[in-house]
Amino acid sequence: MAIYHLSVKVISRAAGSSAVASAAYRSASRLYDERLDRAQDFTNKTGVVHSEVMLPDNAPPEWSDRERLWNDVEAFEKRKDAQLSREVEFAIPREMNQQQGIDLARDFVQREFVDQGMVADLNVHWDIGTDGQAKPHAHVMLTMREVSEDGFGPKVRDWNRVELVEHWREAWAEHVNQRLAELDIDARIDHRTLEEQGIDLEPQGKIGAAARRMESQGLEAERIEDHADIAYRNGEHILANPKIALDAITHTQATFTKRDLAMFVHRHSDGADQFNAVMTAVRQSPDLVELGKDGRGDERFTSRDMIETEQRLQRAADLMKAREHHRVSTANREMVLGRAEARGFTLSGEQNAALAHVTKADGLSIVVGYAGTGKSAMLGIAKEAWEDAGYTVRGAALSGIAAENLESGSGIATRTIASLEHQWGKGREVLTARDVLVVDEAGMVGSRQMERVLSAAAEAGAKVVLVGDPEQLQAIEAGAAFRSIHERHGGVEITQVRRQHEDWQRDATHQLATCKTQVVLNAYYDHGHVHEAETREEARKDLVERWDKDRIDNPEASRLILTHTNDEVQVLNALARERLKARGELSDDVEVKVERGDRTFAAGDRVLFLKNERGLDEHGGVKNGTLGRAEVVEPNRMSVRLDDGRSVAFALKDYNAIDHGYAVTIHKSQGVTIDRVHVLATPGLDSHSSYVALSRHRDSVDLHYGKDDFDDLNRLGRTLSRERSKDMALDHDGAKDFAERRGISWRERVVEIIRQVPDKVRGLFDGLDLGQRSKTPQLKPNDYREDRDALRRSAIQRHAGAVNDIFRMHDKDLPVLPHQTTALEKAREELNGFDKHASHDLEQAYQRDPSMAAEAAGGRIQRSVQTLQLETEIRAAPVKRADRFVDDWTRMNARRIGAERSRDTTTANRLRDQMGAMAKSLERDPQMESLLRNQRLALGLSRSGTGWDMERKLSSELGASIGLEPSRGISIGM
Repeated sequence: MAIYHLSVKVISRAAGSSAVASAAYRSASRLYDERLDRAQDFTNKTGVVHSEVMLPDNAPPEWSDRERLWNDVEAFEKRKDAQLSREVEFAIPREMNQQQGIDLARDFVQREFVDQGMVADLNVHWDIGTDGQAKPHAHVMLTMREVSEDGFGPKVRDWNRVELVEHWREAWAEHVNQRLAELDIDARIDHRTLEEQGIDLEPQGKIGAAARRMESQGLEAERIEDHADIAYRNGEHILANPKIALDAITHTQATFTKRDLAMFVHRHSDGADQFNAVMTAVRQSPDLVELGKDGRGDERFTSRDMIETEQRLQRAADLMKAREHHRVSTANREMVLGRAEARGFTLSGEQNAALAHVTKADGLSIVVGYAGTGKSAMLGIAKEAWEDAGYTVRGAALSGIAAENLESGSGIATRTIASLEHQWGKGREVLTARDVLVVDEAGMVGSRQMERVLSAAAEAGAKVVLVGDPEQLQAIEAGAAFRSIHERHGGVEITQVRRQHEDWQRDATHQLATCKTQVVLNAYYDHGHVHEAETREEARKDLVERWDKDRIDNPEASRLILTHTNDEVQVLNALARERLKARGELSDDVEVKVERGDRTFAAGDRVLFLKNERGLDEHGGVKNGTLGRAEVVEPNRMSVRLDDGRSVAFALKDYNAIDHGYAVTIHKSQGVTIDRVHVLATPGLDSHSSYVALSRHRDSVDLHYGKDDFDDLNRLGRTLSRERSKDMALDHDGAKDFAERRGISWRERVVEIIRQVPDKVRGLFDGLDLGQRSKTPQLKPNDYREDRDALRRSAIQRHAGAVNDIFRMHDKDLPVLPHQTTALEKAREELNGFDKHASHDLEQAYQRDPSMAAEAAGGRIQRSVQTLQLETEIRAAPVKRADRFVDDWTRMNARRIGAERSRDTTTANRLRDQMGAMAKSLERDPQMESLLRNQRLALGLSRSGTGWDMERKLSSELGASIGLEPSRGISIGM
């Protein structure tokens, strides 16, 4: 697990520091200090693997000599308390090799410091700790004044802004995570403070092995001591409560490896003894759950809290799915469809099925819609139907731009989930039993957040509609909640792509949704929409040139440039602005200070808003991802015409979360529809991000890449096809074992809800503090029984859906997929919680009549319920069971004889094996065998055999009658 660390400090003469001595130490070199008239020699220092001075374009070239640079700094600064240099120190992921770490540091320093006008003295240290582990990190000493060919000028006060340090911290995390993804290293870092991440530990800086060696020389002793104290206190904190470590690790990943745990504990402990003690405490914690080995052979773990979160999520979903209190009548639905047709809008067959699905009485509906299939349009009609039926419809999405697109596409008033939770926490805008909450782009919502939303809705009695696509961008936080809920409860799919105008492009989007990325790349290549360049830099230029030509040729079309990282976005924005400036389409540049640093804007610029702000106008303001065009730009204020036609004006001191909007990250584009899209491919992409990037367009998409990133189209395809789906703890068999060890029977997860007293049912959501709210009435006994029956009906439908999926695979002569097997096992366990024979009885019936399974999967479960009732009666009445056995035996025997006569040996052998299993079952049912002895003739046996026959077991006689030998599974005994 990669460690995040970035700290900034000032090297000051007031603290007794020397810029020359500091530079000599960090570079492990000997430098002569002219001010102090002595050499600063640290050549005996080890661990420095890279050292260079990086100059901005206008700096004197002689400053590439470290000794000359820092002596000039010392000479220019006259004050005895002068600030000589700013130092930035950051940790390099040890998952990288040395060259990768050096390249990572150089690129970051060039972009964030040197390109901004600072001289940077970069030194990369690759120390080895006492534990044998590498501790790679970098020290960057920065000049603090303007630089010109003549030397130093005035100090740049803006470089002291706290906001700039926060920007560096976030930029480093993005830079590292991008490179880790490009190198296909399964690690990520988070720049947020522990408090912001909800982790109850004290933040601490980073101390390398080299700094520890300085302690014996009396150097940096105070800093080392502070660091050790914090690490020790955190270690003691974890020893007292090991759950803290598990909560921290599972913040962004539902499961983790032994190595992840060791890396975390190493960071938050002091010394080998405490490290071992903390590791032991965490490994022995009752909150640690072993899940077994993953596909790579690594042992995986999770926390009890993670499993309980996922179980609460499942219980809330199960309870909501079983409730039927939000029905929309067929007449009402047909009326809104008629109104839509009068407006010239007609739903497709799939959209119609989705409309019928979401307007059923179920308290939970799931819609899986491929990109561009018209989900929002369908939801707009559903909104009318719900409102006509007297319900209030609300929308929610993880990101601001997704919320904005749901609202604009469907008319449903939509907010971010975080905003809704904030309001609920204050007792405002709470859900009621008359609410329908539509959650869009649900695949991006983590398990904990999804659980809180569904629990709140279940407690209030509201209906929730989850809409998304599990193959698009994955959740940022831990878990894959939407995928898990869909697998468990099923739903309706909209697969007919409508967004693209050309048939082959619609087919390509459908193939992206089904993970056929290489096929899609080949199709776009054949149609001339994949463009190769020698380098990424040339690919950028080619992309912007095509974007500019397309802009001129199709001025009325909307367009957007997409790429993977904010770094690339910034470069592409700059290139796009250069084109517009060269054509005279932008007015005079104005320097403005925005959240991400200094930017140049002009009237005519595209503007991207980066934070939600409802107060910018009276019509909902802006959201993270809103786009517009600058109309007025002044140093302290700006007016922007948004793409939806509204105009907003704001003072930059009140709102400065903006940037150029020609290019945006793929992550910000999910849910967006644009006429023409241009994509720059980089090595950090995967199947999820490429699916989103290549499906935003109506008219066209052009994909650009450099051969320095991808050797050829096949390598590009392999990268863009990488599967990086998140997992759930409950995906692993070990989670089931854990639940059973602690008395939480897996098959009783659902039925325990209905076995508890009504107060306990409502107590499922205790601990979710949503402030004062209207309370759902206490369940009455009849309600209790209704919920139990509804849960049973839902279990029958899910089981039938799982069986039907397997039948479809058999019909196509395809192998059953692992997730289908898992879904059937889970459905069996849930259904058998109501009746231990239920799944067996239904599967026998479905084999006899597969159409019954298809009916039940679609919600028509009457025949399945009747079958279960009949089987229950037969099981309770031995004579009826015997009659059923005789009927089944004679029917199958007739088919066997027919198959033998027609020489269909395959069918004959299959039926013989099935009949053999029936016969063998009598060995475990003496009562049945006794009853069947009175029906020997009906079974094809003699009325009374020899003495030897009478002593034989009936199972053996039946086996022998159809030609089975003992080796085929029928034991013949005396």
